[in-house]
Amino acid sequence: MIAPVALAQDLLRCNSVTPADGGAQGVLIQALEGLGFTVTRLRFGEIENFFAERPGQGAHLCFAGHTDVVPPGEGWAHDPFAATEQDGIIYGRGAVDMKGGIAAFVSAASQVPGHVSLLITGDEEGEAKDGTVKVLEWMAEHGKIPDFCVVGEPTCRGRVGDVVKVGRRGSMNARISVPGRQGHAAYPHLADNAVHKLIPLLNELIGKKLDEGTPFFEPSSLQITSVDVGNPATNVIPALATAKLNIRFNDLHSGASLTAYLREALTRHAPDATLEVSISGEAFLTQPGKEIGALTGAIERVTGVTPEQNTGGGTSDARFISRYCPVAEFGLVGATMHKVDEAVPVADLRQLTEVYKALIMAFCA
Repeated sequence: MIAPVALAQDLLRCNSVTPADGGAQGVLIQALEGLGFTVTRLRFGEIENFFAERPGQGAHLCFAGHTDVVPPGEGWAHDPFAATEQDGIIYGRGAVDMKGGIAAFVSAASQVPGHVSLLITGDEEGEAKDGTVKVLEWMAEHGKIPDFCVVGEPTCRGRVGDVVKVGRRGSMNARISVPGRQGHAAYPHLADNAVHKLIPLLNELIGKKLDEGTPFFEPSSLQITSVDVGNPATNVIPALATAKLNIRFNDLHSGASLTAYLREALTRHAPDATLEVSISGEAFLTQPGKEIGALTGAIERVTGVTPEQNTGGGTSDARFISRYCPVAEFGLVGATMHKVDEAVPVADLRQLTEVYKALIMAFCA
């Protein structure tokens, strides 16, 4: 048996600020190979990833996680890479996001049989271009796509078991550039004010309610994040005005449908404007079924809590996994993630391990 606390501390002592690995994946690989897992290292660009699998009877359950962490920042009371334990709490960057979750799953797999695998990346906190998305392509090519995947992100709000993420909103960024003709503010008839064309467009966009939400998703939200004309003078009509938008959208929309909506609005207000769009993820939802039932059932048996199923928060690597198989997210309490003195109670690590054990026994049986 591998103890979750000891493994979590070994991982936390690795300085794996994205995109560096700091030896974290080596720690995991050594532990997994000792449990009979076959490990395939998958390096893409400068990013270290791996896929580990232990065959067994029953359905194939995959755990997805990341060993990279965000920079610790200043002001820690404990060394962010010392894994200090004090009064039953372990401090360290990545304690909940998400080295603690990884340690809990490996510990669970060391205690019960089942067909389980791990998709581990070092590129979740970075650009997410050479991590999970490419490992999934490799898995598909080699027939390794699981029946269900659990991403060990810190989903819980107040106690282990209170929230399961069954989907995520989509996210897109847009940049609108409206051209005009520069001129003197005293002679507006000789110029074409780009700002005056941009403002009615933005008023329409922020005034329109995209939808009312769905049973699992809150209403979609369009936020203007920047408006700029680059004009240092007070008496010059600007020749160019730009605006940046971010849209968080539910499964009533897609990146393509929202792009079309923006283009149609531009056509009416500023037909000579240009639109640049970047879609970081589409909305997805894993419908209630045997997969979600196995996870929520395991949580209820171990914690006595019936978890809320929601789709809140930002994006995660689950957005890539959803293209291949049913996926949900469940992990530790995320109150300290990305904060100074990020920490996990030892009791939470042990309880999460028991939930993952119950899930493996239920789903892989």
